[in-house]
Amino acid sequence: MLEIIVLPLLTMVTCKEMRAAIIAVHKNGFTGKDIVATKIAPKSTIYRFIKNFKERGSILVKKASGSPRKSSKRQDRLLKRIQLRDRSATSAELAQEWQQAGVSASARTVRRRLLEDGLVSRRAAKKPLLSKKNIRDRLIFCRKYSEWTAEDWGKVIFSDEAPFRLFGASGKRLVRRRKGKRYHQSCVMPTVKHPDIIHVWGCFSSKG
Repeated sequence: MLEIIVLPLLTMVTCKEMRAAIIAVHKNGFTGKDIVATKIAPKSTIYRFIKNFKERGSILVKKASGSPRKSSKRQDRLLKRIQLRDRSATSAELAQEWQQAGVSASARTVRRRLLEDGLVSRRAAKKPLLSKKNIRDRLIFCRKYSEWTAEDWGKVIFSDEAPFRLFGASGKRLVRRRKGKRYHQSCVMPTVKHPDIIHVWGCFSSKG
């Protein structure tokens, strides 16, 4: 019967020690299934250790190939702080500022580091600009009417006004095209210098 001394939970066991223990038991004739039954480590970890041992004949972990990492974890955290100070900064601008801190890296490396931390470039969302007065007034309004019921709001008429362009569309539009087809008629968004705009006003209430 397989007997393995399982260390208390409070005892710190390194990955290297765990790997050596699993391989030692496996070399004594026990299968991966036998070792999994002891719950000494997750099933996937045990089978990975055994597989690597069979392929390499050693418990040593193969060093990663390729060029060494250009930045330390501390420098990566610094890059994150630089990015969060100015979220609209480009990768090239961040690389220059990072270089002043002693890290020589390309804009591509900057993008990879930020991607590792979940910071992805996205188009900024648009929303109305709110001044401190706007924020204060809205908060006062919400507190004043927070106790209103549906019946109370049913006596209120809500209205708004919005502009509509009669030709073309405001903002950006995405199209799928092949290389060299940027100005193909089906891939462009026609514009005019002074488009006609109409303003529409509307209102509604619970009474229709």
